[in-house]
Amino acid sequence: MSEITLTSENFDEKVLKADKPVLVDFWAVWCGPCKMMAPIVSEIAEENADKMYVGKLNVDDAEDIAARYGINSIPCFILFENGQEKGRTVGVQDKARLLASVNA
Repeated sequence: MSEITLTSENFDEKVLKADKPVLVDFWAVWCGPCKMMAPIVSEIAEENADKMYVGKLNVDDAEDIAARYGINSIPCFILFENGQEKGRTVGVQDKARLLASVNA
């Protein structure tokens, strides 16, 4: 399964009410480091489809959600489980470090 496109309209349903953990990639089109992370995020989505969802939230299109979670730097990755934040990391990193840093 590929990444889920998250919006202000579907965030609560797709993330906070999800039946599995959700790794959310807070990104923007103009962000070079976000573009560098995109293939890694896609790999995580494909390889972990059985145990988690992976969503991408464009912070320019969903400023309200970015503000709700205090996103000041991107890329920012937050793992949500049962509607609660379980781990967070910011910046470019390899797949293993990203998964470890959000406790996925």
